[in-house]
Amino acid sequence: MAEPIIHSHSDPLRVVILGGGTAGWMTAAALQTMVGATTDIHLIESEDIGIVGVGEATLPHLRAFIARLGIDEGEFMAATQATYKLGIEFSGFGREGERYIHPFGTYGRSLAGVGFHHFWLRARTEGQASRIDDYSFAVMAAEARRFARPAQDGDPIESFGYAYQFDATLFGPYLRDRATARGVRRTEGRVVSVERDEGGDVSALLLESGARVEGDLFIDCSGFRALLIGEEDWEDWSHWLPCDRAVAAPCLPASDEIEPYTRAIAMPAGWRWRIPLRHRVGNGYVYSSKHCSDDEARQGLLDALESEALAEPRVLRFSAGRRRRSWVGNVVSIGLASGFLEPLESTSIYLIQTAITGLLEHFPNGTIEPEERAAFNREVDYEYDRIRDFLILHYHATERSDSDFWNHVRTMDIPETLAEKMELWRTCALVPQYRRGLFLEPSWISVMIGQGIMPHGWDPRTEFPSLTGLRQAMSGLSHRIAEGVEALPTHAAVLAGEVAS
Repeated sequence: MAEPIIHSHSDPLRVVILGGGTAGWMTAAALQTMVGATTDIHLIESEDIGIVGVGEATLPHLRAFIARLGIDEGEFMAATQATYKLGIEFSGFGREGERYIHPFGTYGRSLAGVGFHHFWLRARTEGQASRIDDYSFAVMAAEARRFARPAQDGDPIESFGYAYQFDATLFGPYLRDRATARGVRRTEGRVVSVERDEGGDVSALLLESGARVEGDLFIDCSGFRALLIGEEDWEDWSHWLPCDRAVAAPCLPASDEIEPYTRAIAMPAGWRWRIPLRHRVGNGYVYSSKHCSDDEARQGLLDALESEALAEPRVLRFSAGRRRRSWVGNVVSIGLASGFLEPLESTSIYLIQTAITGLLEHFPNGTIEPEERAAFNREVDYEYDRIRDFLILHYHATERSDSDFWNHVRTMDIPETLAEKMELWRTCALVPQYRRGLFLEPSWISVMIGQGIMPHGWDPRTEFPSLTGLRQAMSGLSHRIAEGVEALPTHAAVLAGEVAS
């Protein structure tokens, strides 16, 4: 085991971040805000390398990150051409022609400790319930293209979360301006050599200009190049998540309506995203190169666009998986240098954010302790593994057999952790309860039911209400949600500032 790395308490901890873009500048901005008084933060990036960003859809957790940095939501949204997001619509994943929305919210309300979905399952069997989407405020608002920030003290039935859809090429520069104005040093340049000490820890970075940048803690945000984390073992998940490429191109919207949700549309060799921003629509086709050529994917994307592409489609290459250790020695990898999970559930920025949170929780206080590194790595692994299973579910829970790709994911072996969750759901409509992490019970319910996995049984306590009482409760609930949604302003009106948002 490596010896603890010690620096003087009287001197600021020298933190060197390699790479800008979303990961680098989120990290720099957060560290400057939270521990800036005791650190010297220096970010190195090269404008020649550029960033991967092609238009980002996010999860509600980003709102807390923005608020913690003291950023005004309206200012941030204007700077990044952002729109609001209430969930993700999946089209054709379970069966061709079918769709559902995975919302940032719950379904109905529990009764006597029994989850609403158990009552819905019983009512559905008795012919007394409509689709489960009708009992989700977030789904109904998304479909109606309406939005308002949820009241903090509102009825739980009308509570929901929201996220943002924004231009990723604008987010990094926005954070860069804030961070550098608050003391983060930025150096433009390419790294040509990484100096390491006898124990393998990084001691300095040598730039193409001849400059030498020393540090105590190095953060690798260099993307897929992973220049600092080096040869740390990679755990390959491509046998479960075979999509390894994406072709992306923006276009103009076909109408003035702006949907408050992201679309994921099944394609012959993967799926296609549609992310509506204020100034354009982000589009991409995520596909398996074993089942589709780059030219076929490019043409498939262009054929699906609602208007002419604003730029030549570009191909991105990747592989699903993660480092077995994201913090090694005095190097912490964040973002693509740490791992990659395709953007099916908009988790990329969340994984950056959770790594930053973990780093702050285990931030060195004079010494970089092995125990702190190990705890950080366990937490990162937990997040990646949970999200991995949830993404695999979207592919495996399908009845599609119309292409080699969908036949493969439908019949492939899956991780035991996911197989156990699916069997528990099929048997008794239960979802394992988690105290932390991403994608809690409502998310699993949404995808399971949305893609046609109906349980054989449910909680027997649902038999307590009479059928008449159950019918009235279900009808009243859906009616109340519909009325509440109808009272909301349109998403486009909120964005245009025509009503208070």
